[in-house]
Amino acid sequence: MKAVQKGILFGTITIVGYLLVVVITTPALEPLAAINAAFQLNSIVIIGMGIGIGLQVFLSEKSKQLGCKLSVKKKAFGGNSSSVATTSFFSFFSLVPLGCCGWWLYALSLLPGVFGTGVSAVLIEYSQGLAYLGLVIIFGFVGLTAYKLKHEQQLKKIVR
Repeated sequence: MKAVQKGILFGTITIVGYLLVVVITTPALEPLAAINAAFQLNSIVIIGMGIGIGLQVFLSEKSKQLGCKLSVKKKAFGGNSSSVATTSFFSFFSLVPLGCCGWWLYALSLLPGVFGTGVSAVLIEYSQGLAYLGLVIIFGFVGLTAYKLKHEQQLKKIVR
């Protein structure tokens, strides 16, 4: 599979997975209403995660095609996966007041027992900002991978 196609595929899977979680955890709303609410509040996060993962997969595949061995590739992909999970987690908090993602109310109720009241209040209050921070981390890993790929290509040109 070509790098572009694989990047688009994984980016799309990321977005569909996010929306699937929204629908599954929102039994009180019709699926389209839950998806609409998610896009109204978190469109930047949803699309950003899809683009970020798509770019990471594209760069990973491109490095394979070019024969580059990036030491950062596995770290970046693992870092992006955990960043996507964290970004998703925080972005779901903003959907709770709309009646979306009712299961997350349960997760929110557990936070004080796990992190303490103060930390939980900060996590909930700044959940949207933390979701955006997660996007910054995702694109940071993409940028790091792109830089390493370019550097590796330059080294290959010098060796030839």
